[in-house]
Amino acid sequence: MAIRICLDQILKQRGMTSKELCAKVGITEANLSILRSGKAKGVRFNTINRICYFLQCDVGDILKFDGNLEDSDEDA
Repeated sequence: MAIRICLDQILKQRGMTSKELCAKVGITEANLSILRSGKAKGVRFNTINRICYFLQCDVGDILKFDGNLEDSDEDA
């Protein structure tokens, strides 16, 4: 995946559990787990907004671009 999710590091820095973040953001633990694992195909801006708000971070703190173009079968 060309976009890496760095939620684990931010959660640790903030002393917050993923369960606490789920409760604040209003998403299920399963959906947050999918996002944290990098297996999510997309995420709503509203969800990113709430995550950043409750973690007091910037989008760039949790989403990192690895510099590579990801090719997908859907683009062919």
